[in-house]
Amino acid sequence: FTELLAGSPRGSAVGAFTCYDLESAVAALGAASAAGAGVILLIGGRTCWPPPAAVEAGAGAVMADGSALAYEQNVELVSRAVVIAGAHGAAVEAELGGIRGDEDVAQAVSAGALTDPVQAAGFMRRTGAACLAVSIGNVHGIYRDPPVLDWERLDAIRSLVAAPLSLHGASGIPDAMVRRAITAGVAKINVNTELRQAYLAATEETIGAVLAGSRLNALHAAQVAAVEAVVAAKLTAFGGQATG
Repeated sequence: FTELLAGSPRGSAVGAFTCYDLESAVAALGAASAAGAGVILLIGGRTCWPPPAAVEAGAGAVMADGSALAYEQNVELVSRAVVIAGAHGAAVEAELGGIRGDEDVAQAVSAGALTDPVQAAGFMRRTGAACLAVSIGNVHGIYRDPPVLDWERLDAIRSLVAAPLSLHGASGIPDAMVRRAITAGVAKINVNTELRQAYLAATEETIGAVLAGSRLNALHAAQVAAVEAVVAAKLTAFGGQATG
């Protein structure tokens, strides 16, 4: 995780893609292989039941999201997560500010509380987190209004925080804005909603033709192709290329 972010070529960001099943994971890895780019596979806590102890299962990093907590409680949560993850050789991404929306439900929402740059600097020093997810007008799910990102805030955070910055809710943000965020120092970009939309659209379009003969492999192939196309386009927008 940390090596991938640190090794990302200048002017690019690492794509992090939510995978709900084997098909979406195969799609993300296929697009990454074709682009010669490194990617991060995201697995949400609600995807697996019962939820595994992620670092014990081999995850290279975990998200310790205490953004809904009071500041000191968030610090405590992330600090504990850093100790636990570190014992397994894993890193921790934290979140400061409020990124509204549900990562698993595509609903229209507006931006929440934004990340305070000075507070972010102290937060990262105290917790030892390896990456910080920032709230600069981005949301999970669907944007109720056209996204408006606070560039001055992002610049201020970048000037005070040395750790890599993560932008959640990239589905729906125009490519030009994504590239500007990368230029401003964002090193990791999460994509979820657009992948699910492509997956379900392919399912709807294909299901009728594959029902005769119960051609499950054909359905999965269509789902993989649809998601892979979205991931490939995102990697191009993120400047993904061979990392050596």
